[in-house]
Amino acid sequence: MPRTWPADGRLRSPNRSPTARDNASDGKTEKTKKMENERLILVTNDDGYASKGFAAAIEVARNFGRVVAVAPETPQSGMSQAITMYNPLYLRKIREEEGLEVYSFSGTPVDCVKMAFDYLLREQRIDLVISGINHGSNSAVNILYSGTMGAAIEGSFYGCPSVGLSLDDHGADADFDGAVLYGRRIIGDLLAGEILLPLCLNVNVPVGRPEELRGIRLCRQNRGFWREEFYRHEDPRGREYFWLTGAFVDGEPEAEDTDEWALRNKYVSVVPVHTDLTDYRQLKHLRRFFPAACDGEPESRK
Repeated sequence: MPRTWPADGRLRSPNRSPTARDNASDGKTEKTKKMENERLILVTNDDGYASKGFAAAIEVARNFGRVVAVAPETPQSGMSQAITMYNPLYLRKIREEEGLEVYSFSGTPVDCVKMAFDYLLREQRIDLVISGINHGSNSAVNILYSGTMGAAIEGSFYGCPSVGLSLDDHGADADFDGAVLYGRRIIGDLLAGEILLPLCLNVNVPVGRPEELRGIRLCRQNRGFWREEFYRHEDPRGREYFWLTGAFVDGEPEAEDTDEWALRNKYVSVVPVHTDLTDYRQLKHLRRFFPAACDGEPESRK
């Protein structure tokens, strides 16, 4: 049977010292015993298994336990929480070495997480999900489009602490050293303490060498949005087609408690997120229009 999370929603360090019973002759190999006592880290992303950021995320994860990495066969940016329902999916082992297994999967980032939890590792307890390291920021409204954060959020659905890591650099030659350094630091601090579940963190790292970064800011999501544009073209047969582009609009440029401000000022932003999309302010306001539809006073949340 797979291991389960504590009923009180609080996670303590899964590492423990072997007991006399563990060391008894129970038919298990030393390798099996070691695997059972190590943390199991799932790594995924949306840029594909061959991306530079995926290798960097595996580097982060290997500091904390045994790693199983399942990533899309091809880039899947912008897939959010999409899943595959009408096509068969193919799982392929890329490589295996001590403490590491890497797979490619023909589905979306969320498909990769589901494959790991519901099939590949269904008899084991995954102790942490790391999604990334993404090429490009997932701050502000980007979290709603992001396949990287879609996968991290999916991990939290399983009651597993999850972290999405992104670097604010789309370049093919992006330097991930700062993201690796701060990814290790943030995850190490989390695992050293007591975690309140569910937990999903959106971590974004600004461009720059590690020594240029100013530290970590715990902050909220910026209220910015994208102003899209479509560029129209015609193919040789005269059929029109379009390329989507656009620019990000910071909806609150003066606010100093947001992820966008943190990134502009060379801080690593850390935003805890959840999936309750209820607008509690509007819920309270709408009570005056639909008094008969109300059942008790809604909880006030920000």
